[in-house]
Amino acid sequence: MAWGCALCLALAGGALLALLAQLLRWLRADGDLTLLWAERWGKKPEHELRGKVVWVTGASSGIGEELTYQLAKLGALLAISARREDELQRVKKKCLQISSLSENDILVLRLDLTDRSSHEAATNSVLKHFGKIDVLVNNGGRSQRSLFVDTNLDVYNAIMELNYLGTISLTKYVLNHMIQRKKGKIVTVSSVMGIMGAPLATGYCASKHALQGFFNSLRTELTDYPEISIIQICPGPVQSQIIQNVFTENLAKSLENSGDQSHKMPTDRCARLTLVSVANDVKEAWISDQPYLAVCYLWQYAPTWAWWLMNRMGKRRIQNFKSGIDADASYSRKKK
Repeated sequence: MAWGCALCLALAGGALLALLAQLLRWLRADGDLTLLWAERWGKKPEHELRGKVVWVTGASSGIGEELTYQLAKLGALLAISARREDELQRVKKKCLQISSLSENDILVLRLDLTDRSSHEAATNSVLKHFGKIDVLVNNGGRSQRSLFVDTNLDVYNAIMELNYLGTISLTKYVLNHMIQRKKGKIVTVSSVMGIMGAPLATGYCASKHALQGFFNSLRTELTDYPEISIIQICPGPVQSQIIQNVFTENLAKSLENSGDQSHKMPTDRCARLTLVSVANDVKEAWISDQPYLAVCYLWQYAPTWAWWLMNRMGKRRIQNFKSGIDADASYSRKKK
């Protein structure tokens, strides 16, 4: 009997220690636990993406630019797109400097996601150059910083045209090719704002919620093609140019002060976790420091608590914005 009690106590103690270890790991996490497990124990991007043809939109800055550099170092063949061809040429030049890729391994392709009539021709250009598309990374898009009551409705139309309709339009043409090959990966950079709601980003949140709904539904339509993966990346605040290029209350106005961005997740870390997600076919990856990561879990599993918390966080976010500092600054666990 005593031996049995001792064994039970030992097992209970072990379980408690394991639970505490998992809690500490979660508190220090910068991604959801499925993603971090894949990073440690799963397939490596170095093995899975070398030699693959990867088309990255929004490749001239921010997450897209950093993804391009990391993919180049891995030995992926690249098609890079954005509206600014001069910036794409700059990115290509650096890719050639930091990798073993040759000039012909990187295709610069100017693309405006809002010009949907050009998407079929753009897809054909990539196919003509490389003969295939293994991975499409839908990264192009813009965020928002404005209150709904102050914002013109044409801003919402522009956000949906770019972030949502432009993305699914390009996806349609690339997916047709992947269905013919019966394999491929469609990767879409969504946002934690596609999971939760937040002030100052009503239109942006709407566009990302639309992408989440669309791609979750599309995945169910592709069950006859098990080698076509639909992967959604949901980053939190990341150091990038997305704040400088946000939509405001009207289309002619830019953000006057983007504030300090140093407290946010480094772009290279976000890009690395994105590539881990791609290599391991993670259906939905949350990439964020705390507290946004915690809010994602609350929004998913305890939405009543999430609404309560976001109402309080939202007030501070609006106060920050009106004071001319970054809206997310006060939530970071990192010291400036």
